[in-house]
Order: sequence, then C-alpha cells, then structure tokens
Amino acid sequence: MRPKRLETLQSLGVSVDHRRSGARAVAIGVLAVLAGCAGVAPEVAEPRPIVIHSGARLRVEHERMKEVNEWVTRQQANIVDDPTFMIYTDPSVDEVYIWDQLEIEGDTVHTPVHARAADSRLVHELYAHFHLMVDMGRQDEWLPEAPDAVEYELERAILLRASDAWLLGRTVFDVAPYGPLDELMYANEAGFLDAFIFTARPSEFALARTDWARSNPGETDRYRNWFVETFNRDPPGLR
Repeated sequence: MRPKRLETLQSLGVSVDHRRSGARAVAIGVLAVLAGCAGVAPEVAEPRPIVIHSGARLRVEHERMKEVNEWVTRQQANIVDDPTFMIYTDPSVDEVYIWDQLEIEGDTVHTPVHARAADSRLVHELYAHFHLMVDMGRQDEWLPEAPDAVEYELERAILLRASDAWLLGRTVFDVAPYGPLDELMYANEAGFLDAFIFTARPSEFALARTDWARSNPGETDRYRNWFVETFNRDPPGLR
C-alpha cells in the first residue's frame, strides 16, 4: 500500500492493518432486496414517503432514485464479480456506523455489520468498496463527481453516495429502518451532512472543520436542535 494513501486513510479514521483478520468472514452475496440480480438493474417503483417514530417524513423524486439504482446495481455487480479484491462483512452485536472499524489490508476490506440489521449490509459494502477503489487507483471510475478529492472532500463524497443508496432502499425497496444509516440519510436530506460528519467524528478533519465552522457560525447548534427534534436524542459525537 502506498505510504501517501496509508496516511490519508488514517486521517479518515480508517484502520489499515497489513495482518490478516482472524474474525470469521462472511462471503459476499447479492442483497436482492436492494439491487436485484447483479448487473441487471430491476425496475424502480415509485418511491414511497417514509416516516420515523418522531413523525419526520422524507419524500424523494422517482428520477433521482432511478439514477441511484443504476450506479448501486453496477457497483454491487463489481463487488460480487471482480476477482482483484475481496470485501468481508463481519457480524457485530452492536449498531455500527459505516466508517466504524473499517479495516483495509492490501486488496481486502473488513467491515462490521450489525447482526440484526441485514438490510444495511450492502451500504457497508459500498462504503468499503469506495475506499478500496481509491486505494487501488480507481477513484475516477467509481466517484466521477470527485475524481481527485482527498481527505474530507473524499469522505464527504463517499458518505453522500452511501446516504443515497440507503435512501433508495428505504423509499423504493422497503428495507427496515436502521438507526446509524437513517441518521446519515435524514441529516443529508435536511442539508446537515457536514454538521453530521464533523459532530460524529470530532477528532478528524481538523482543517476542513475549522474552515466550515468559520463559514457557518451557529450551524452546529442548529444541527443539534434539529437532530434532537428528529430522533429524540443527541447526535453521535455528543452522547
């Protein structure tokens, strides 16, 4: 692994370990509920509004979800079919955010997935795949909107895609709610993606955080108030 990329991954809070993990691996499979048969995009139904326990609702345009479904299906097919890398999902007894405990070693990625949130698996795999593709020099192939992004801008672009993939699942394919991904999705749709990232990951992205705070005075408080109203608890990073 190139030293420059290793430093970048560590700055994002991603663990890079050149030793093989001893955890039991779960082989990659097709999560049909989200993307159908690998490489063949299923018909996308009209998205339905979703609502969580607080009453907060989300609506999304059909055309937007068609576009998301197209790249999700293509990326899932690559995860399943490309023999040059491997993504392992390791069962976790706790809820995990998609960046938690991500471990990259050479051409292999391990990402934990909550054992009772099987529907979240594909989004974890997509997040891991994005980071591995960057490491393998294929960033422009999978993040064409951010081909040269690094550090915070790279992580933001990846989380934006992860949020859209979960939105597809929740509004079109009726996947079950899952706290960590619902929080990411709702924050993004409400315009609070930056505040969500900076609050949830307080030890990372120092320069970007300083610039953002200077340009957005009071935004952290507005985000916290919105989050408490939406989820009836403090946001991650303030619990």
